Amino acid sequence: MKKLMKEFKEFALRGNVVDLAVGVIIGAAFQGIVKSLTDDIISPLIGLFAKTDFSDLKVAVLGVDIRYGAFVTAVINFVIMAFLIFLLVKGMNRLAGLGKKKESAPPPKEKRRCPFCFGELDDRATRCPHCTSQLAGPEPGPETEPDPAV
Repeated sequence: MKKLMKEFKEFALRGNVVDLAVGVIIGAAFQGIVKSLTDDIISPLIGLFAKTDFSDLKVAVLGVDIRYGAFVTAVINFVIMAFLIFLLVKGMNRLAGLGKKKESAPPPKEKRRCPFCFGELDDRATRCPHCTSQLAGPEPGPETEPDPAV
């Protein structure tokens, strides 16, 4: 039981889990604001055309009320919430990218080629592995020293 509690504590206090919990709590509070926006401002404005609160619109089918106004209000609520989250994530990604410097990849280095068979060669090669021709050795230097890992 002690091991299980220790594993749970490690899981629950992991950075990603705490961040997710904070995000869910803030999202729920934010969703309340968006719901109020749609229920208290947008639905009544749309309802001006129907001369009633838009979320109260319904149709009776075989004695059952189908509240299409509430459904459309929920769809509007979702679209607004999704759009605001999109803008929030886009802004956060832009902020995260401000500190990073764009690194350009160096141009690809041209391969050394054998003058006899035109096969690709290692920069340190003194003999062609394809045609075994003796090659003029590269200039001595640290990059032409034998690789100790080989």
